[in-house]
Amino acid sequence: MIPSHFLFDFRIPSPSDLFRGSILRISTAERVRRWIVGTSPTMTRERSADRRSLIVFRLSIALALLAAPAAAFTPVETPSLLERVRSGDLPPVETRAPREPLVVDLAAKGRSTGRPGGTMHTLIAKTKNIRYMVVWGYARLVGYDEEYTLYPDILKDFEVEDGRIFTFTLREGHRWSDGHPFTTEDFRYYWDDVANDPDLSPSGPPSLLMVDEKPPEVTIISDTVVRYEWDAPNPEFLTALAAARPPFIYRPAHYLKKFHGRYVDIATLQPLIERKKMRNWAQLHNRFDNLYKNDNPDLPTLQPWVNTTGKKGQHFVMARNPYYHRFDDTGQQLPYIDTVDMRVAASSLFAAKAMVGEVDLLARGLDFGGVPLLKRGERLEDYDTRLWPTGASSHIALYPNLNYVDPIWREVLQNRDFRRALSLGIDRRIINRTLYFGLAREVGNSALEGSPLYAQANSTAWSQYDPDLANSLLDGIGLTERRGDGIRLLPDGRPVEIIIETAGERSEEVDALELITETWREIGVKLLARPSDRDILRNRSYAGQTMMTAWTGWDLGVPTAKSVPEELAPTMQSTLIWPKWGQHYQSMGSMGAGPDMPAAMALMDLYKGWRSGKMPDGSAITKEQAWQRMLRIHADEQLMIGVVAQAPQPVVVSKRLRNVPVEALYAWEPGAQFGVHRMDEFWFVDAPEKTAALK
Repeated sequence: MIPSHFLFDFRIPSPSDLFRGSILRISTAERVRRWIVGTSPTMTRERSADRRSLIVFRLSIALALLAAPAAAFTPVETPSLLERVRSGDLPPVETRAPREPLVVDLAAKGRSTGRPGGTMHTLIAKTKNIRYMVVWGYARLVGYDEEYTLYPDILKDFEVEDGRIFTFTLREGHRWSDGHPFTTEDFRYYWDDVANDPDLSPSGPPSLLMVDEKPPEVTIISDTVVRYEWDAPNPEFLTALAAARPPFIYRPAHYLKKFHGRYVDIATLQPLIERKKMRNWAQLHNRFDNLYKNDNPDLPTLQPWVNTTGKKGQHFVMARNPYYHRFDDTGQQLPYIDTVDMRVAASSLFAAKAMVGEVDLLARGLDFGGVPLLKRGERLEDYDTRLWPTGASSHIALYPNLNYVDPIWREVLQNRDFRRALSLGIDRRIINRTLYFGLAREVGNSALEGSPLYAQANSTAWSQYDPDLANSLLDGIGLTERRGDGIRLLPDGRPVEIIIETAGERSEEVDALELITETWREIGVKLLARPSDRDILRNRSYAGQTMMTAWTGWDLGVPTAKSVPEELAPTMQSTLIWPKWGQHYQSMGSMGAGPDMPAAMALMDLYKGWRSGKMPDGSAITKEQAWQRMLRIHADEQLMIGVVAQAPQPVVVSKRLRNVPVEALYAWEPGAQFGVHRMDEFWFVDAPEKTAALK
């Protein structure tokens, strides 16, 4: 006899729950097993006999369901593709869809089933920002759901053994956007002909695919199964594949072989090389091989929308991918929206353009200062302004360049008391109230609340406004001499003038720097803000030519112990506090320079300890311990100076648009901004009421 209260604590799964799944996180067998042995909240204190009775009860249900045939899945043709199908230009949906597509149970996610059709309008600040359609489209081998759990997406399934053997199974019948089969040949091509070709990859495979400086053994088992095997665990592999900018360990081999010197005679390629003004076949190949940049309309993709416009101009149209692998549970192929219209405009005009109804969805390029204007526009135009908390560790952060080329300034910047003093000289309360109406958090750079690794002591370390203590610290490191206006002098007599460079993309950064300028004067430091272009800024920083930059904090602001702490250690050139040290690690020592600063060296040891479970002295360390120690070092050293955190991100959403979350986290990593919220599931309420049938 099953206690009656059990019957109210779980929902009996339907065959579609067990066989199709709402979000395919685990195998069918594992989903069934977890459902059978799982307990309800009210069971936790019940007798074990009751638990055994419930398991028997659930087992009987599962066996009956497993014995029954799964609900039939019948794909339905998309209205906008009907003419292409009728003309023979496109195969019908039942033959162009994978044999086992990813079927999404929208009701289980609290979303509504949509109707296909329509054009979604948005804005970008630069032509190259068409790459964000790859970010927001978020088709990944494995991806995160909105609970930040990894599940197979492009992959049908994956298996992991000992953290070092990864077996990937593709969806049979899955095709690239041009209709060519997507198979393990595309993985082989990347590994053999791109990652290990000395002309295309002079430094060898990317660091992600190297464990203890050893590459994996890549085995093609069949057309749909490929295996990656390392001698030691690679805990970064899966999370990297789900990133906002993934490594793309596959390529459309059938397309790119046409430009590869191993498959085409160089003499045959030479006219094209000259016409495109390239130096050699490798540069030509790289020009066409831009899955992330999304600027080659001829390059097949697996994303929900395909660029039809190229890389030039001010207007871009992204059309639906007719071979996309995701469907809703009524048989409609995603994405719901037919086209995405992207227009280039100055980001300073984004709020005004949204106010007059020129966009259906927009977040990137809007800042909090535009919220009053956006709210006024709601009364005139048919949109809502939603405020999502940002997921970066700091909404605005200052990056001292510890690799700055000037030796005297580099020594000063590497002094932790100097960095602490700069942090103490920031009045975060004024910045928060002036720029964010008090809605941001006045903390330094660390893990945010909501992360299991959050510690208040780390967030508040050296983040109070205390000019007296800041002055004392600066005096203590020998910067006691001042010129007539009170600005301190370096040992060689130059003034302590800090040039902070910005990408010029966020007015909030400029406004915050103006407020910091006033309070730093009180501690004898002059701040000079210099706006720049993003690419120029990064290149200057990589070369050690920037003294300090203003940017957001770590992309991963809400980490868990399993999250990869690569941003906290000098592992990446793109982390602007130590670009040369990061380059040294990424190039496996062939470029840049190794860290020579104790704190950075300790962080590198902890990062390696997080990966291997052992410290250099042989002592064991858990992933959680490694994270905690790294966060503590950052808080103590103020390697990155956080200004404020979790400032609201304005998100403009047309009232015609459905399935866009009202409340959500706006984060680059993990989450890919709109990506984790599945933009392919957004739909317009005024789309056709019924999906047309193919006749």
